[in-house]
Amino acid sequence: MKISIISFTRNGINLSTKIVDKLKNRDCLIFTKCSAYLEHQNKESIQFVENRLGEWTKEQMDKRNALVFIGACGIAVRAIAPYITDKLHDSPVLVMDEKGQYIIPILSGHIGGANELALLLAEKIGAKPIITTATDINQIFAVDMFAKKNGLFIENKEGIANVSSKLLAGKDITMAIETGHIKEGCVFPAYVKKMEYPPKEPVDIVVTSQNKMFDAQILLRPRMYIIGMGCKKGKEAEKMEQFIRQTMNKIGISIMQVAALASIDRKREEEGLNAWSRKWNIPFLTYCAEQLQNVTGTVHKSEFVKMKVGVDNVCERAALKAAGSKATLIYEKHAEDGMTIAIAKKEWSVDFHEK
Repeated sequence: MKISIISFTRNGINLSTKIVDKLKNRDCLIFTKCSAYLEHQNKESIQFVENRLGEWTKEQMDKRNALVFIGACGIAVRAIAPYITDKLHDSPVLVMDEKGQYIIPILSGHIGGANELALLLAEKIGAKPIITTATDINQIFAVDMFAKKNGLFIENKEGIANVSSKLLAGKDITMAIETGHIKEGCVFPAYVKKMEYPPKEPVDIVVTSQNKMFDAQILLRPRMYIIGMGCKKGKEAEKMEQFIRQTMNKIGISIMQVAALASIDRKREEEGLNAWSRKWNIPFLTYCAEQLQNVTGTVHKSEFVKMKVGVDNVCERAALKAAGSKATLIYEKHAEDGMTIAIAKKEWSVDFHEK
């Protein structure tokens, strides 16, 4: 995920460049509405925003970038207000004062990662993070963070508030997890009561890959499929979208079950693949030819492909690489109109990541 930083004053520009310098391993973009950027020694790295702030904000949120506003909270709130959807899909948004004293995550603190980014930035530049999420400040279990860290999607997000309210009131919650999918050595927190699976009575949370409904406040299902793709340069995003959708429909999986899209590193900037990744908020992972060639397993090899890109198969190897050592290829290489696709299924298990 890219981090888009926007400022409105000379001090804000200076703080933006400081953040980028401290976050050397993160993909950051610097924007400003202040003409003082022309005086900056590294002005070539700063993009001046000529259009309306709301238009810039929409563009960044459409790209699923994290947004850091260096300025007043009100500026950020007015800018993002028309484009807010829900807590499972919103971009993370943070606000900092131009002196870098405080940093406040104001949108998508858990799923989007705004709280984590706030803590990281605070550590790097010596700011004070202002975290307002109730579960965080009370240091109790947050089901949306549990889902994110374990690669699960929340089927009924309306249950999050109910479970959180129960915990905040000092009550225990119940959870049933599909048999065989609890990580070895997993220790349940004292306030989470483990129930048998399948549950024979109402429970707060059920974690399952089975296509069943349960009497639960929240259903969590694993994102256990990896889509591997190869394509000709400049392939249209609409055709990629259609190809992926047809393939998923053919094997009976939903977009919410997809953990990642994967390909070779030379496709890292391929707009069609990136557009699909942004639209569905699904990570796009790429690997070099050597990494892909070292993947074990039976794949459809092509000497022509190897001659072109340095590896004998892109889609199958990329899917297997991203899915991990115990992955299985459930949909072998299929080609259509300059595109190839394969789907791998990864092993999944859940654990509790306590602070």
